[in-house]
Amino acid sequence: MHHPTGSFHQSPFVPQVPQPGAPLPPAPLTPPRMASPPAPPAPAQTPPPAPADPGPLPTAKVQERCHFYQALPPEERAKEVCRLANEFYQKNPDWVLFFREVLGLRGIVRQIYNTPEALAQFEQTREYEEIQHMLARLREKSQPKPGVAPQEPTRVITVRLPKSLHEALRAEAHEKRTSMNKLCISKLLQMIDQELVPAEA
Repeated sequence: MHHPTGSFHQSPFVPQVPQPGAPLPPAPLTPPRMASPPAPPAPAQTPPPAPADPGPLPTAKVQERCHFYQALPPEERAKEVCRLANEFYQKNPDWVLFFREVLGLRGIVRQIYNTPEALAQFEQTREYEEIQHMLARLREKSQPKPGVAPQEPTRVITVRLPKSLHEALRAEAHEKRTSMNKLCISKLLQMIDQELVPAEA
């Protein structure tokens, strides 16, 4: 069939080939790449919290009125020592600081009960038992904190003991669900009767 000039239409399925010398069609525009959002700044390193300031230490208070406490009747003296210890305990100090200030070599107990006989009598009182409970509760709450220096430097001692005693300590620590180190420290914190300590030959 004859088609009039100019009336022929190329099939839409046949790709059109550009004529030689004809300009190439412009390349499709590529949308500009969006810049990545800046990374958020790294969080600042928070320094470890400093130990809470317990305020005036009980040893400083007792030094000023040591003779007053020593002159009190035994029952009143024991109650006053327990009151001072409890006042310090309420400030939630580290257990090492509590021990040093209350039961340590220069603590309030030894300042007021400055003879072995007086100290031995105080160790039999209910007030002394209560102070020991305060110390135990502080030890339960006290956990080493990363980056926070301990209240005191630690020391290491080597103790020679029979195998049977070592096994008994290990079994006791297992029963109490604690470490042998904590168990031994707990035992060392208890005062013992002089008669139960063998003297050196």
